[in-house]
Amino acid sequence: MENHLILTDAVVLGNVRTTADGYMVADAKIARTGIQNYLGSEMGRPELSVVRVYRPADEVFAADALASIAHKPVTLDHPSEAVTAANWKAYSVGQVGGEVARDGEFVRVPLVLMDQDAIDAVRAGKRQLSVGYVAQIDWTAGTTEAGEPYDAIQRGIRANHLAVVDAARAGPACRIGDSWSTPQPERTDMTTQKVTIDGITVDLNDTAAQVVSKLQDNLAKAVADLQTAQTALATAQTTISTKDGEITALKQQLKDAEITPAKLDAAVATRARVIGDARKIAGDSLVVDGKTDAEIRRAAVATKVGDEAAKAMDDAAIGGAFAVLAAAQGNSAAAGPARPDPIRGALLDHQQPANDKRGEALAARDKRLSDAWKAPAAKA
Repeated sequence: MENHLILTDAVVLGNVRTTADGYMVADAKIARTGIQNYLGSEMGRPELSVVRVYRPADEVFAADALASIAHKPVTLDHPSEAVTAANWKAYSVGQVGGEVARDGEFVRVPLVLMDQDAIDAVRAGKRQLSVGYVAQIDWTAGTTEAGEPYDAIQRGIRANHLAVVDAARAGPACRIGDSWSTPQPERTDMTTQKVTIDGITVDLNDTAAQVVSKLQDNLAKAVADLQTAQTALATAQTTISTKDGEITALKQQLKDAEITPAKLDAAVATRARVIGDARKIAGDSLVVDGKTDAEIRRAAVATKVGDEAAKAMDDAAIGGAFAVLAAAQGNSAAAGPARPDPIRGALLDHQQPANDKRGEALAARDKRLSDAWKAPAAKA
């Protein structure tokens, strides 16, 4: 089974010199034969953690494979897309020369870096090289002549660009050298990173470390989202409980306010008694329709004490005045059945002369009784 993949490989620059124009010129190993490890996700096989890919010499050093790297652009790190004529200016910081050759198990090329930022990055330590290329993957497992097992074979290798990187898959042997200063030992500490996973520290290559870091970030975000959701749920449950309490209280209020036959009878009786007493005080012309009991009492009292005086009295004062006035008129329900007035009866039962003053005296007595609550009685 074969399929095409865009892959990367890497090595280190050597024999570096700087031209009079400030360009960096080097002769570098950029790729090698043998087995290299890729993440399953890089190979389109996410179910596999690591894929061991064999790069046989006859594929790495094939004429077409070597010719494909000549005159290719050099980039600073791998771009997110293949380098073409359409985006070359955006990515290129230099160029590979045309003298591509085999050097033992490596491919060696001349190259030049022409971008100052890229040159500064190399001087600061970013000196390994990684080839970006397209290859066919033959998923036939096997064992090399040296006895090393592999999972797949690279065939039809075609280079797209050469990138200057921090750590290359082909190892520190493929790097930019240090000919402008004291030779430095090859760096091997850049090929792996220590990553802590669930309390366990492991060594991973840069790509694997990036994948793990991304997964850890996603997990942390998922945990934070879950905590936010749990907080929102707790708030919602509290709100629901509060509403349940309010509903229970409102139901009880409705029950207490329910009109029963007994309550209706009592209300009718009370209303009739208030209207009856009010009309005894103010007469049958007193308007009671549409008024509350308190408004009826106030209107009745106002007919006796005046509107201004009634307005100055609070409901308790109105209630007291209403009771006294109703009692003075007789038959007040609050005061019980009115007692017969023998004097009034005797006077009313007999025909009185036209000049008889007893009627006036009787009226004066009635007025004195009705006004008795207003002020202390005068001394004799």
